[in-house]
Amino acid sequence: MKILGLLRHAKSEWDDMAKRDFDRGLNDRGRRGGVLIGNHIREHGIKWDRLIASPAIRVKETLECGLPEITPIYDDRLYLASTDTIVEVAQEHAVIDGVEADTILMSGHNPGLQELLLDLVSPSHENDLFKEASVKFPTATFAVLECDIEHWADMKNFCAKLVHFARPRDLDPELGPEF
Repeated sequence: MKILGLLRHAKSEWDDMAKRDFDRGLNDRGRRGGVLIGNHIREHGIKWDRLIASPAIRVKETLECGLPEITPIYDDRLYLASTDTIVEVAQEHAVIDGVEADTILMSGHNPGLQELLLDLVSPSHENDLFKEASVKFPTATFAVLECDIEHWADMKNFCAKLVHFARPRDLDPELGPEF
């Protein structure tokens, strides 16, 4: 079994409309959410063998404030990536110097992360967590999937079960939706 974590970047700033999407950083709420979800990820207790991330500024800032102790592998292909690309990138970085990771944390963007979760979870393993994730995968959300595979090269649709799903609003109601 392999463990796949998915972490969406925290809430980004929209103050400067002249800025390219790629260059948008976090707003204050995003920094708070990034720290909160980073603490939650550490407390959850999985030791991540690899952290593979989009190089977009909002992803980098999420990781810097939330998980500064983990050195990410940045891959340009993860910026607004499709599910096929996310899987391909994970598989390419899964083995380094002949050692295959047991746990991989991917950090990037929607809709790719949510769609990947929906693609990987087997219909026989759909549960209440899956129902929540299928409705919305908000900023700074963290999900953990147990993949019933021996090697990352075997990752395909319906190979996983969603075992953890946490949004910032689950940890601090003040970081819930703004109305």
